[in-house]
Amino acid sequence: MASAEARRGILRHGGRPLITLAVSGLVGLLAHSLGLDRSQVISVTIFLVIIMSTLLFWQFRLAIAFVGIGALMGTNVLTLPTFIEECQLDVILFLVGMMVTVGVLKELGLFTWIIQSVIAIKGMTGKRFVAIIVFLGAFMACVVDEVTSIVFVATLIFQVCDTLKIRPMPFIIIAVMGTNVGSAGTMLGNPVGILIGQNAEPPLSFVDFLQWSFPVMLVGLAATLGILTWWFREDIRLLSERLEARRELGLGLGPLIQVPYKRSLAILVGMIALIGSHHFLERTLNLAPNTVLIVAPLVIAGLLMMWRHERSRHYIEADVEWWTLLFFMMLFAVAGTLEHTHVTSRIADSFHAAFGGRSFILIPLILTLSAIGSAFVDNIVFVAAFMPVVNKLQQTPLIWALLLGTCFGGNITMIGSTANIVALGMLEKRYRASIRFLDWLKVGIVVGLVTGLIAWAGVAILAPYMPTVEQRLQNVRMHGQPATTPEGENPNFEMRNPKQIPSTKPK
Repeated sequence: MASAEARRGILRHGGRPLITLAVSGLVGLLAHSLGLDRSQVISVTIFLVIIMSTLLFWQFRLAIAFVGIGALMGTNVLTLPTFIEECQLDVILFLVGMMVTVGVLKELGLFTWIIQSVIAIKGMTGKRFVAIIVFLGAFMACVVDEVTSIVFVATLIFQVCDTLKIRPMPFIIIAVMGTNVGSAGTMLGNPVGILIGQNAEPPLSFVDFLQWSFPVMLVGLAATLGILTWWFREDIRLLSERLEARRELGLGLGPLIQVPYKRSLAILVGMIALIGSHHFLERTLNLAPNTVLIVAPLVIAGLLMMWRHERSRHYIEADVEWWTLLFFMMLFAVAGTLEHTHVTSRIADSFHAAFGGRSFILIPLILTLSAIGSAFVDNIVFVAAFMPVVNKLQQTPLIWALLLGTCFGGNITMIGSTANIVALGMLEKRYRASIRFLDWLKVGIVVGLVTGLIAWAGVAILAPYMPTVEQRLQNVRMHGQPATTPEGENPNFEMRNPKQIPSTKPK
């Protein structure tokens, strides 16, 4: 029965399977003609198949990733030990801990309290409401991730729009774009943040994000608010008129209820404090970089599950997005084969041959590639494949260009980030309504272009003050911490200039 439904689902997609196979085959032939060996051609082709499946067969992406892993192992391009090494279990466990913790906070009423606090604000206007949902979405993303943020901000929008009898679509777009920009502010805001932080060489800390990406995010957020306030000015004006009419009748935005929030707020503050101080704790305890960062959400989740033991199974089964996490694991492993087969080294060599070490060219290039890639493909896909290239180029500003490009580029299209897809799903489920692709694209291009230029300027201005890769590695060694280097676990490895990266081109 299930297989028959799956076959019907595939048939409904018409010629998409043929398009995927044809494009992937052509790329494989092109890769072979460029001198890539058998393993490199196979890894590139399978990676491309998975990328196209996320774009053309969203509901089959995990199944296709499973098949792709099997093909890589069957051709001996990927071995079992390499799979275990590359599937990023540290990132996956971090996300599991965060999802369980957020599930408990949700059940304790923290997010309901936030919504009630917004509804209770006196003298609300359309512009003030828009500013609130933009900044609330952004800063909630910074502390609990973009998906959790947009779920609760969208709930607030639905309540207000239902009360005032206005269209929710413009305000959903506003909230999503604010959330995407805000997700670049900390390591917690977006899965790509933890992926970049863990896989940078040496790894980045929570404080590094606050120092280098958070200020750029704030400027980008202010610009996003300005653009969206002007773009949707008619909808905002209507919102103000409806609010004023209700005030004249002595009515508010909805029923106010008392929500106990102190325990959940204390848990959230404690978790953020522990994560924020992870760098200091790791130095004090002589732990490897980001050990406390990864373990903290797991420990907090474990303590909360012991406290609410009667609900512990529910948190694991209902609040952890296992479908998404399994897809991430498969994707990380497939992307890891690009590094193990030296495809990423060849790309890095090509970048260096074309542009040398000129940051003023590489920064906008990485920003543009990551923004465009994230607009049409899941940003995790792009970062998983491109992070090894950035590491090989050994320029710290490029790491932040990759982060900001993927987060800001998610606003360009309605499929550009997970937050977009979640919000649109909620909208469709509640109102049986949707947003047209072109309606989103028009404003998305403007917001993406302006915030991209801000990211370019911000990274370029901050670049002279950023520590080099060598300085970051020396700082880790100075405090006696075990360091992961570009050559593995050898703490005596000396950083090389990109010119010295050996070419992997077959002789």
